[in-house]
Amino acid sequence: MTLAEQILAAHAGRATVAPGELINVRVDVVLANDITAPIAIKEFERIGVKKVFDPQRVVMVPDHFTPNKDIASAEQAKLMREFALEQGLVYFEIGQMGIEHVLLPEQGLVLPGDVVIGADSHTCTYGALGAFATGMGSTDIASAMACGEIWMKVPATLKFVYHGRLSRWVNGKDLILHTIGDIGVDGALYSAMEFTGEAIDALTVDSRLSLANMAIEAGAKAGLFEVDAKILDYIRPRARRPFKVYSNDGLSGCAGIKEYDASKIEPQVAFPHLPSNTRGISQVGDIPIDQVIIGSCTNGRMEDLRIAAAILRGRKINPRIRCIVIPGSQEVYLESLKEGLMEIFVGAGAAVSTPTCGPCLGGHMGILAAGERCVATTNRNFVGRMGSSKSEVYLSGPAVAAASAVLGRIAGPDEIS
Repeated sequence: MTLAEQILAAHAGRATVAPGELINVRVDVVLANDITAPIAIKEFERIGVKKVFDPQRVVMVPDHFTPNKDIASAEQAKLMREFALEQGLVYFEIGQMGIEHVLLPEQGLVLPGDVVIGADSHTCTYGALGAFATGMGSTDIASAMACGEIWMKVPATLKFVYHGRLSRWVNGKDLILHTIGDIGVDGALYSAMEFTGEAIDALTVDSRLSLANMAIEAGAKAGLFEVDAKILDYIRPRARRPFKVYSNDGLSGCAGIKEYDASKIEPQVAFPHLPSNTRGISQVGDIPIDQVIIGSCTNGRMEDLRIAAAILRGRKINPRIRCIVIPGSQEVYLESLKEGLMEIFVGAGAAVSTPTCGPCLGGHMGILAAGERCVATTNRNFVGRMGSSKSEVYLSGPAVAAASAVLGRIAGPDEIS
């Protein structure tokens, strides 16, 4: 069986499963945020169950509209907070929290071999740690909170093999943008994307999390990596409970295989209004911008901020634009302070925010006006995603974002480094 099938079979109490089968699956972690939890909570109460199946396996994180931007968002956060405290759930308040998909791995709440479901489409991030992780609707989350199981169809697996050595400034974000540009936003529809090859082995854990985060942008149900020494070194000091590592049986169970020469992939930029509308940085041309966002559940980790800081050190943000840096968690924020990265960002003229999803979904902390263009290390650039339906969002990794902030146009890091 493939990696996804092995994990699902184990959680369904079966020796084997096959693509297309409908199965009941035991879950290890259930996740919701300040947008999706209120709906799930109301549905949970309609079911009539008094307690969640296991309070230590239900996690709630206020991150999308927090710190609350208005009365409506404050009411949502209040509803979630009261339910989480009443039920004794794993809950992270402002000041301890982070963007959910940055927070859960660093806190050791998601482990190899887990089945994780979240009321957020980018729950697939945790596949980087060898977990089967997928997003679901709030009503599914309500059911899972009540019974600890989900009902789902086993996805087929598509394997993506990246050969060769990565060029300078190229990381997981560039690999997934290139891949989505190749196969399209429905190229892996309801499939498990499995990432492998020597270029994948060379990626850091942070970079793998960024790559897995955007599997959903290719339509995938999940995106998975095999667990190696890097993952184990990351997991072991964080793990709060035992875990099991699953290894791939080979290629025979895959529905398809795509191979890439990673050495030929340059830093990528996804043009409006789809993550699949990608170009290498050398093909971008002269595009002036108004804003840069460095952060999000895709690129708000330490590696991302270090890359951005390396480019911004000793330089200034172009006076025509604004640059907003958003650490992915309080832990990332504190480590950035200790390393002097915050001094670099503020000294360069960037604004630094407390951890939040904020501008990624057009929530707050960087909404775009009509006609404005933004280079963002976020994961989606749909029409109106970050504000006005007449604005434009260009997706990139932190190196391109930082270089663009200096030059005031979409630019590659080699132009200034």
